[in-house]
Amino acid sequence: MAVPSKLGKPSGMADNVLMSIRGQRGGWTALMIPALVAVISLTTRAQESSADKSWSTSSQQTDPNGATNPTRTRTTHHEVGGRSVETTVVEALGPDGRYVPYSEIERESVHVNDTTVRSVERSYGRDPNGGRTLTQETRQESRSFPDGETKVSRTTSNADGNGELQVVQRALIDSKQLSPAARETKTTVFSADGSGSLAATVQIEERERKVDPATTEFTKSTSLADGAGHWTLSEQREGNSRQDAGGITKEERVMRPDSNGKLAMVERTVRKESTGGAATSETYSTNVPGQAGDEGLQMVRRESTTQRTGAGGQLQTTKQVQQMNPGDPGAGLHMTQETIDIVRPGANGVPQQQSTIVTMDANGQVNAVWVDMGNSDQPAAPRVENKAAAKQK
Repeated sequence: MAVPSKLGKPSGMADNVLMSIRGQRGGWTALMIPALVAVISLTTRAQESSADKSWSTSSQQTDPNGATNPTRTRTTHHEVGGRSVETTVVEALGPDGRYVPYSEIERESVHVNDTTVRSVERSYGRDPNGGRTLTQETRQESRSFPDGETKVSRTTSNADGNGELQVVQRALIDSKQLSPAARETKTTVFSADGSGSLAATVQIEERERKVDPATTEFTKSTSLADGAGHWTLSEQREGNSRQDAGGITKEERVMRPDSNGKLAMVERTVRKESTGGAATSETYSTNVPGQAGDEGLQMVRRESTTQRTGAGGQLQTTKQVQQMNPGDPGAGLHMTQETIDIVRPGANGVPQQQSTIVTMDANGQVNAVWVDMGNSDQPAAPRVENKAAAKQK
């Protein structure tokens, strides 16, 4: 079976393909033209039962302009007695006009006892004949202890040319409560070395300490193996989070070794979240698009989020992203993306949601428009992952 080329590589989530259209300057009018947007219809069913927590979703994705091959996604979730099974199937429109399987993800989680949880996730693709083939498997076991310590073991295996699973990575995570106000987490990642063995390649150490009831400090150090039995610090992050009556302010600084091997600040981010739902985030970096990188810290990205409640309980959340233009760094920040999320009360208490994402190029022309429309009576409604937003980060 030939997989539509515009879909790209299947991911482990309920894949959604970004709709691309060409717009003109001042492309906000594209939001008002239904013929130019791709619409996803999302329906969900939930069974209200203390013993059986089941739900399902389905989505249909089409592009009236024909630039993207239509797809549809179906997810089913069953949870009974500490065991949950979830399956996500993505289908693509075939050359004969019928939908055929494209990718599939199976997730299973079992609460072995009060302290141990085991899970497995399997990803499947399709061979040239349309048959289902296992491409990747991830197994994880998490254990908790009375003193607050938790241990996680995660193993990822890929299928080789013969369809046999080969371990390619293993991660061991150990998190300990050092004191009532401090916690430490150590992660070691082992990767395949080409000889059939696993070797430690990455070490991550994280610490979080509560300075006072309103302030928390944190650090995160990442070291890489040099292949000769030594570890080299590649990055260190540190910062703090402060809460007051107006909201939360979080600051993070990123340091990396310079040409002399000394740690130097390369990035700083300040995020403020108000109690009313508004938020701003400003990122400063030495890696400035279009510049050599020796100008010091400069603002390269700004995000702002606002919320507004309308008549009848409608809630609108608007998020704007501004970034530098690599072709003209002196021009400052310009709008690259806007997301408008509207939630309306529906019949029988079922909310209806519409999300619209618009991305723009350096000239203000619309690159893509994405519209997600749906409703859900699931307690925690599933949300279609926004690939456009992920690419902007």
